[in-house]
Amino acid sequence: MNRTRLDRLLGDLDTDGYLLDASQNDANQLYLSGFSGPDPFLTLYADGAVHLLVSGLEYGRARTEAAADTVERHADYDYEYGGREERYDMYARFVTDKGVRSVSVPPRGPVGTADALRERGIDVVVDGDDALGVVRAVKTAEEVDAIREAQRANEAAMRAAESLLAEADVAGDGNGGVPGGEAGGDAENAVEPGTLLRDGEPLTSERVAEEIEVTLLRHGCALDETIVAGGAQAADPHDRGSGPLRANEPIIVDVFPRSKATRYHADMTRTFCVGEPDPAAREWYDLTERALEAALDAVEPGATGEAVHAAACEVYEAAGEPTFRTDPETETGFIHSTGHGIGLDVHESPRLASGAGELEPGHVVTVEPGLYDPAVGGVRLEDLVVVTEDGHENLTEYPIEFVV
Repeated sequence: MNRTRLDRLLGDLDTDGYLLDASQNDANQLYLSGFSGPDPFLTLYADGAVHLLVSGLEYGRARTEAAADTVERHADYDYEYGGREERYDMYARFVTDKGVRSVSVPPRGPVGTADALRERGIDVVVDGDDALGVVRAVKTAEEVDAIREAQRANEAAMRAAESLLAEADVAGDGNGGVPGGEAGGDAENAVEPGTLLRDGEPLTSERVAEEIEVTLLRHGCALDETIVAGGAQAADPHDRGSGPLRANEPIIVDVFPRSKATRYHADMTRTFCVGEPDPAAREWYDLTERALEAALDAVEPGATGEAVHAAACEVYEAAGEPTFRTDPETETGFIHSTGHGIGLDVHESPRLASGAGELEPGHVVTVEPGLYDPAVGGVRLEDLVVVTEDGHENLTEYPIEFVV
């Protein structure tokens, strides 16, 4: 936690404290409390101190693990298994016992808790600027190391995915990939020529995603879902991909795992092709590699996220490709921002997009230009960088190579 930055930004709020009612799944809660509680609990920041209120079940672990100045349990307020109103009475006592009469809460905090505290005489103000998110955006050296470690695991998973693709046979190419109905096959098991095969079976997006997930688990990371999308599916930037993969088509592999130990994320995308991509896909790949290089060159402290985004857009626009910047209604071309912050959330501040503000040392951002059209498919390349005092450090060591 960047405690100096936390004290400065939260100290500027016009309330006595900052209150969170959430579980570890809320990145702000995990950041402020330092505690991985699976059920919702209260964290109060006031007068430069962090106070926790947890159930008796979590009390012992919270006292040992939490990054808090004080830890209290429900029993300290004569509550353990009461009803909802009694719970809210406890919350109000917890807050007022710290000398707090007004609190800021995040934009997505529980409405019920906010209303209940107001009814009990505590002013509750919604922090529309998400001050904690602003604090979290600037990483400490330890946080950067955690992201770097997650990225190494990510790269191991990407190698596993690329190996599956590189070692695949191609149905109908006469090199071990024979479609059913020929050379001893039958109509029921026919495989369309051009389909990628693994051990004689179609290689699917799901099979590649499974290999990615298993590899990440072996490296102490996990993710709920990933993107392995080929052909027309790759034209939708968030299509997870499904079914058999094919040769001679771009295949987007986007992996964004979370470390089980530190809870920090990594993120990386590569686009692969087994065989010979058509000229349009090859041109798109080369353009996207140039857009990535241009955007990376623009990342430095004081530069705006808008300027980084513009650097990528200019490469595409000069080649006649549409972007949201030139055509907000386009459904093909470069149809998303250039990047986003990453940390305890896979998408957080800052943004690399039109209207985005200045980058600061400690910001960790993805840089991920891409082009999309169902007629061609999709191409995206993504590196992960940290803004430094004099430029940036690329945390991504994975090579960029289209044909595998």
